[in-house]
Amino acid sequence: MMNATQFNELEDSDTLLLEVDQRHLVLFNDEVNSFDDVIRWLVEVCNHETIQAEQCAYIVHYSGKCSVKTGTWEDLQPRAVALLDRGLSVEIM
Repeated sequence: MMNATQFNELEDSDTLLLEVDQRHLVLFNDEVNSFDDVIRWLVEVCNHETIQAEQCAYIVHYSGKCSVKTGTWEDLQPRAVALLDRGLSVEIM
């Protein structure tokens, strides 16, 4: 049987493992794609609401990059490929 200290340590290590597995799909600014295209593709590929996609597009435009999706490598990798295929610059970090 586990005591309270052992349980808390186990719970903390489980939480840490979940946090480490999370990655970010980062979209970078370019001078090629229109705002409308970027917004449409974020809605299609990342399942954003239109307002969220618009906000990400403006952040990318003014800041140079924006994390557009958080998840596991397995979830983000096909999304990254889909955005790359559309001509966007993305990276999983």
